[in-house]
Amino acid sequence: MGSSCQNCRATSERRLRRAAVIHPDTRTYNQALAAPDDAICARLAELVDQHLPEADNKIWHAHPVWFLDGNPVVGYSKLKHCVRLLFWSGQGFDEPGLVMEGSFKAAEARYTRPEQIDAETLQRWLGKARDIQWDYKNLVRRKGRLERL
Repeated sequence: MGSSCQNCRATSERRLRRAAVIHPDTRTYNQALAAPDDAICARLAELVDQHLPEADNKIWHAHPVWFLDGNPVVGYSKLKHCVRLLFWSGQGFDEPGLVMEGSFKAAEARYTRPEQIDAETLQRWLGKARDIQWDYKNLVRRKGRLERL
């Protein structure tokens, strides 16, 4: 029975450490939302931080976004009736569940309930976000032309 308590404590400590990784501004963004959007965003932030630990997270254009070497790769935003998860280079992922967005290389998924988030699928998408990138960081310098990294 004692080791069971220790396992519970260790699990709780791991959860607290993971929660502490989420950038305070992202946490504030999430907490400002009404249910269930707050829970959707909290889950997305947790999973992105867990599977892209090397990414820098900040609020960019009023929404949480994660960057790899200064290049935006994934972020989310509250829309009128859902939360949109956006992958800047997502059109190159060749993944069901992602829909083309805009005139560049982005693709998105939309959520209305936290249970719609499939952690395994999101982990796969995040792996592709790391490996398949277009250079958005230098888009202005290149006068709107994207290049594959």
